[in-house]
Amino acid sequence: MLKARFRKYILIFKQPATTSRGVLKAKSSWFIFLFDDQNPKVYGIGECAPLPGLSFDNQQNLEPVLEQTCNNIGQYIVNSDRLADFPSVRFGIEMAMIDLNNGGKRILFASDFTEGADSIPIHGLIWMDDLNSMQKQIWNKIATGFDYIKLKIGALNFDDEIDLIRNIRKRYTESEIKIRLDANGSFRTNDALEKLKRLSEYNIHSIEQPIRQGQQKEIAALCRTSPIPVALDEELIGIRELEQKKELIRTINPKFLVLKPSLLGGFKQCREWIDLAEEYQTGWWITSALESNVGLNAIAQWTYSLGNREVQGLGTGQLYSNNFISPLLMDGNMLQFKPEQGWVFPDEWR
Repeated sequence: MLKARFRKYILIFKQPATTSRGVLKAKSSWFIFLFDDQNPKVYGIGECAPLPGLSFDNQQNLEPVLEQTCNNIGQYIVNSDRLADFPSVRFGIEMAMIDLNNGGKRILFASDFTEGADSIPIHGLIWMDDLNSMQKQIWNKIATGFDYIKLKIGALNFDDEIDLIRNIRKRYTESEIKIRLDANGSFRTNDALEKLKRLSEYNIHSIEQPIRQGQQKEIAALCRTSPIPVALDEELIGIRELEQKKELIRTINPKFLVLKPSLLGGFKQCREWIDLAEEYQTGWWITSALESNVGLNAIAQWTYSLGNREVQGLGTGQLYSNNFISPLLMDGNMLQFKPEQGWVFPDEWR
């Protein structure tokens, strides 16, 4: 008989991480363990990693929902729609079930990636900070080997942010360094187009969510007129029904979708977005969302299995001082999996 339990784990940032929703010093994840009660030493692990202020999950009710889910795990496996209001939990169960079905070895999608024979190119994320610190981050990422740089903008003075981007273009052409931007919905609708025009002078690859989500008419207009390709990110959160997804892509017609399994309800839900994106000739890439190495491992393996040639938005596993030792590592701008490197979890998880 299938059994489930969960544990909370607090991840500590090596350095405080500034986001559009505040400064994070720590972040909580909840881990679901699935096992057969006849063989409890073999278990699948899934990570539920909601983001405060962004996830659709009601985090005040998360642990009661996890308790109820674990006590009735069979029902939630059969019908995951029961967890539509808790996409991070839905994803955690999906992740754990795939892991368990594959022997509980953290190999969810066997491939050349998990054999250590291939790797995944990712962009170098520049965290929000003061200008000098962001400039240092940019040069460090480029020196490390990243040829795609992603900057979060909208928190500082816009002219200062322009200067950061201008400094990149003074040294590197578009063919040498691609620049992705993420406004996290910070532009006002009345001046967003003007800002996009100014930014377009620097050959920008794309910009995520220039205005706040939930303004379909306004974002659709921007997608038609923006000189920079627009990618939808937060706009996708909370859109669960297939027809709703289809209507959103058809109405807004973005150039790209940015898909975060932890925020959208897992692989199956993201797969619906991908199928629609390809139907409507919309580009897409996968992004992690501050998961531990457990979630990052699952997302990376799944991402590789999709065969998408876009540079991905996966994490590096290096943000936290108490992340789990795993086979994941970075080599320049490539995320790799070293099968000879095992996992190390807390003693109480054994």
